[in-house]
Amino acid sequence: MGDRQKGEFSVSSLHTSVLQDALGRDASDSLVHSYHKSFNGFAAKLTMDEVQKLAGMEGVVSVFPSQKKQLHTTRSWDFMGFSKHVSRTTVESDVIIGMLDTGIWPESESFSDEGFGPPPEKWRGTCQESSDFTCNNKIIGARYYRSDGQFSKEDVQSPRDTNGHGTHTSSTAAGVVVRNANMLGLGSGTARGGVPSARIAVYKICWFDGCFDADILAAFDDAISDGVDIISLSVGGFSPFDYFNDSIAIGAFHAMKKGILTSNSAGNSGPGPATISNFSPWSLSVGASTIDRKFLTKVKLGNGDEYVGVSVNTFELEEKEYPFIYGGNAPNTTAGYTGEEARYCYNPDSLDETMVKGKVVLCDYSGGNGSAACISGAAGIIMQDGEIKDYARVFPIPASSFDSDVGSEISLYLNTTREPTATILKGTEVKDESAPFVVSFSSRGPNPITSDILKATPGVDILAAWTGATSPTRLEKDKRIVPYNIISGTSMSCPHATAAAAYVKSFNPTRSPAAIKSALMTTAYPMTDEINYEAEFAYGSGHINPERAIDPGLVYDAGEIDYVEFLCGQGYSTKSLRLVTGDKSSCSKVQEITARDLNYPSFALSTSSKKFVTKIFHRTVTNVGPPDSTYKAIMKAPKGLKIKVKPRTLSFESVGQQKTFVLKVRAKVDENRSMISGSLVWDDGKRQVRSPVVAYYNSS
Repeated sequence: MGDRQKGEFSVSSLHTSVLQDALGRDASDSLVHSYHKSFNGFAAKLTMDEVQKLAGMEGVVSVFPSQKKQLHTTRSWDFMGFSKHVSRTTVESDVIIGMLDTGIWPESESFSDEGFGPPPEKWRGTCQESSDFTCNNKIIGARYYRSDGQFSKEDVQSPRDTNGHGTHTSSTAAGVVVRNANMLGLGSGTARGGVPSARIAVYKICWFDGCFDADILAAFDDAISDGVDIISLSVGGFSPFDYFNDSIAIGAFHAMKKGILTSNSAGNSGPGPATISNFSPWSLSVGASTIDRKFLTKVKLGNGDEYVGVSVNTFELEEKEYPFIYGGNAPNTTAGYTGEEARYCYNPDSLDETMVKGKVVLCDYSGGNGSAACISGAAGIIMQDGEIKDYARVFPIPASSFDSDVGSEISLYLNTTREPTATILKGTEVKDESAPFVVSFSSRGPNPITSDILKATPGVDILAAWTGATSPTRLEKDKRIVPYNIISGTSMSCPHATAAAAYVKSFNPTRSPAAIKSALMTTAYPMTDEINYEAEFAYGSGHINPERAIDPGLVYDAGEIDYVEFLCGQGYSTKSLRLVTGDKSSCSKVQEITARDLNYPSFALSTSSKKFVTKIFHRTVTNVGPPDSTYKAIMKAPKGLKIKVKPRTLSFESVGQQKTFVLKVRAKVDENRSMISGSLVWDDGKRQVRSPVVAYYNSS
């Protein structure tokens, strides 16, 4: 997926010719998509034998299958200390955010263009208008992609969002101010995006059955050419791929070359280590943390006992008591289900409708939302959930979720009472004093490909705009239509980071993607490992602080050549690099640098040794603060970790001046103490430029 070739020629013809040479036949029907606006590559229908032939051809960087990827505020911005009264620039209205997602619901109040002028002159994109979709001066562009043409009956062939995900992420990033927004009374307040004056360009890449690599690359190709400033992508794969076998890493690399930062969701596969799915060092990867609001739902049993669970419950049951039954005792045997299967209330026809209709059903959690109980006519659901207990889910009928301990108490009542009853009250919202902490589902580091690179924003219970085409749960039996919905995921954290990056860029239009990312990372609020046991592998550099990030003092900058040198150090060949970069880059002519020496705003030492290990890091910082400034190094290190910096003082005489320093880390980790962390802070008396320093045991 190399650089776009210079000169006038037909790219599609070139790609067809390459295919024909490889396949030995007419390949015009095999070519699916030519990427030629921003980089050079194509998608094609091939057999496995043809893949191998093509991969062996001169000039081919990599061949990989177009695999499916998965999708990854009235309170959140205020909780981040980013009020609607922060300083803003008129340039914000010229910032264009490219949203690669499920499309958008243009009628949402969050996307009103009242008061907006025409699109910025730099905009070169288009709007694929149709009978059901038009753009405006807020949503200035919209496209949709489906390379294989395999639409399902649930899909709408336009940029319109029938899923809700893209509408939610777009309004979180750049929705205008909407007062009295709520989800049927819950989460009431003023909804707004982080950069409400910014423009939105929509690239619909995700459909009912997922998001495919060929379409993701096509959207990157267009977005870069169209003139977007930031790309937001709350999508990720199921397992880690090599950097240039990953469509998102490839697209983000070419975006970086054009000065465009890509903001990615980390994934929802936590809390295990190295579960992060978007981790290229040239993009911004974001985990999900909580805000100081949570949604609770009370359950009252027939014996008078009351329990408070977690859910976003907008329903209110009419009666005080309902018969109470365990799902495992009501299997639909006619359909071949056993009690062991029915207890999860997961499969649509697993419950016996005559046994559960009009009753509250106790279900065991297995990843579902109790849809079987809804379909069978149950009055409500009580979910025993041994895994997820730190965020609230939306259910299609009255429901509340409890951890295993409380679930056992409820089960005891159910199993020892002749005619058990229960009722579920409408949900409420309360203040969460423990916030922020990284939620259990958020994927963790370290980087699974490059172990010496270490890489949170709110992503839990976020209220934002929703599609009018489906219910909050997207289930047919759920008849609610809401303009705003409350959902959780790193998909929700990603647009927070996107907006923060766009806010920084509005004050610093020429700042590079790496410098913007550095500013966000080094000014973040530190988080504590007292709640987040995985520490930096969970929360990275901390909780983003957009207002501080516009004046970080120093930045760790990097550009294409830095990443090329990094890739050389990772074992990429000169041939591959030239095809990707489109220039004369050579691993033999540039200084190959290890991952430790990439000019990155964090420091990670990985080791498989159980003895003390010492490693050296080289870094360069650029002064973007006052011309005359002096920064002193402050190191924090627990027992088992030693940090030394040389020099310990950096003095600057001008803006843009650079200074280099060396960091020496000595640490001892093993299976019993697999990770220890400290920090390096450059302090000028007003600004604190903070970087985490982590040492961890890596047996592999």
